[in-house]
Amino acid sequence: MPENKLDQTKLEQIQKDLLNLKSNILHDIKNMDADNSAEGQGRSDSSVGHGMHIADAASEMYDREFSLNLASNDRELLQKIEESLKRIEGKIYGLCVRCKGPIPYARLKALPYAENCVKCQEELDNGRKPA
Repeated sequence: MPENKLDQTKLEQIQKDLLNLKSNILHDIKNMDADNSAEGQGRSDSSVGHGMHIADAASEMYDREFSLNLASNDRELLQKIEESLKRIEGKIYGLCVRCKGPIPYARLKALPYAENCVKCQEELDNGRKPA
């Protein structure tokens, strides 16, 4: 297995960035869940006996679906962050999970949860298998 070429200082900074990102996402998810809960309770209390205009209902449905999609994306990102933190613990962070080659530091700095090198990610995005 190739050795990880990130120095300890860079690795510690990336780990700190991942933990901060994780904290921010958990905070966002908690707020979205609280907002959706409050909206649901408010709607059921205020709309009893009153018809809701179809445009208002559609707008509310869109907002709720949008929030659920954001939460879903956040949960997927949270999973990638957790996997990256595990790779740091396992001393394999910075290596592509597909080809085991090094992921450039610039990519890791931009996307600390990146699990593939640029070439493998492009192949995944284009639906091709690695060479």
